[in-house]
Order: sequence, then C-alpha cells, then structure tokens
Amino acid sequence: MKKDLIDAVENKSRKKEIPYFEIGDTVDVHCRIEEGGKTRVQVFSGIVIARKGRGMNEMFTVRRIVSDEGVERTFPLHSPNIVDIKPLRSGKVRRAKLYYLRERSGKSVRLPKRHSKHTATT
Repeated sequence: MKKDLIDAVENKSRKKEIPYFEIGDTVDVHCRIEEGGKTRVQVFSGIVIARKGRGMNEMFTVRRIVSDEGVERTFPLHSPNIVDIKPLRSGKVRRAKLYYLRERSGKSVRLPKRHSKHTATT
C-alpha cells in the first residue's frame, strides 16, 4: 500500500521522454537557471563519468575542462530544471565509473570514439 502511494506520486513528476546515453558519452545538458526574476537556459557539455540511483533518484555526473581546471556537475535525471539532454559523441569505455579521468590532463582525457546509433551525427 505504502509503495503504491509513493509510486503514484513519483510517476506524476517523472519525465516521459529521456534520451538514451551511456557512460563515456559526450552530452550537452540544457539547464534552466533562474537569476533574479529571469530564467534562461545554459548548456553544460562534457563527458558522462557516472550514473547512479534508479527511478526518481537517478543522477548522472558530467565532467568538462574549463581553462585547465576540471569541473564536475551532478544532475538529477528527472529534474524539472533539466530542459534537454543531447548525446553528441559516444566514447569506448570498459568501466561503469570513469573517475580515473580526474587524474588525467591534456589529450589523455579523450576517449576513443565508438560508432553508435544513439549519438548525433556530426
């Protein structure tokens, strides 16, 4: 009974369409940001290094390099502030978590490309 009520509440706020992306993919995450009384959409692009949780609690972490400094941001998958997620490039990986990329710099951060149908053709 209790689980049915929780599922009913979660299904109302769960997103219907979630694009398919995996660990190692380069994605553009379009976030809604509110500054003062205005809202705008900001794009955070980087490599997905982790996914964790399930259902409403699912989160994913995106890492990018900004002026020789690594920046990581964790997004809730079903957040209303996430406008869109666009997979751009698929990377070939053999692990579920890519935390080893934190110690790397320069060209060694790049992942080899994997040919996949779920990423955008560029």
